[in-house]
Amino acid sequence: MDEKRANILPIGKNGFDKTHCHKPTPLIIDNETVRVYFGVRDENSKTRTTFIDLSIDNLNEIKYIHDKPVIDLGKIGCFDDSGANVCSVVKKDSKIFMYYIGWNPSTTIHTRNSIGVIFNEDNGFSFNRIYDGSILDRDKLEPYYTGSVDVKYDEDENIWKMWYTSGSEWKMVNNKPEIFYHIKYATSKNGIDWDKTYTTCIKPQNEFECTARPSVIKANGKYLMWYSKRNIIDFRTDFRNGYRGGYAESDDGINWIRKDNEFGLDISSNSSDWDSQAIAYPYVIKIKDKLTMFYNGNGFGKTGFGYAVLEEG
Repeated sequence: MDEKRANILPIGKNGFDKTHCHKPTPLIIDNETVRVYFGVRDENSKTRTTFIDLSIDNLNEIKYIHDKPVIDLGKIGCFDDSGANVCSVVKKDSKIFMYYIGWNPSTTIHTRNSIGVIFNEDNGFSFNRIYDGSILDRDKLEPYYTGSVDVKYDEDENIWKMWYTSGSEWKMVNNKPEIFYHIKYATSKNGIDWDKTYTTCIKPQNEFECTARPSVIKANGKYLMWYSKRNIIDFRTDFRNGYRGGYAESDDGINWIRKDNEFGLDISSNSSDWDSQAIAYPYVIKIKDKLTMFYNGNGFGKTGFGYAVLEEG
């Protein structure tokens, strides 16, 4: 990858967007515009999703900044009453499906996550919450955690496919519970009701490695996945254990071969840069025949987000 840049948003003007630009998730709106959805936090650290529009010819040019949430907090007691953060957007026919992480605070762990979906038919400007409940959650075989997803509709097979983050254990680290999670796979006939395979797609390299936030592209019959990886120990306080990027390939979308050395992007060598401590939550799309990665840097999105373009050749 090359041509990195941070797009720091003018947060703090609308009340709901005091800090962070979390999990940038792009969608090509037309031949002039790339819309990037992301989560922002208010003064109570509750997250809502909003967006900006970028010029497709110059991603450094911000054309429009939305001044309200496209996903607000859910009803009290629902899975998303304390946070709603986009993680995947799919355009199918005239409808856009936005998949997002909802969460509640917990007493024994710091949060409980589930996945919701909202719908749009005005080209991604506003969304309707049809369901107050989640569409993917903990269950009898995966009782711990459900996190970031990427969803694709496979036209060749006429089926929806999801790669999702699933917790396998809460481990006590420095006397605090930390989630140990990995990427798994599910399918659907309608993009709403999902059948889990319980298959771990990205096998951990050691007992401390977590993988999350998958981003999948199908090209020439092969599946390509970019994802985040980190150590479960001290990842918040020691940047050497923090988020970095991973990469894998698959023939069927289920069984993957890790090729992390081909991710192509590492933290900046300049300690003052916005991404000098982490490369987090990558999401890759093709823009004018070039693979373009949007990602967070330091502080889990506190320093904004940037992009990188795959070098040709």
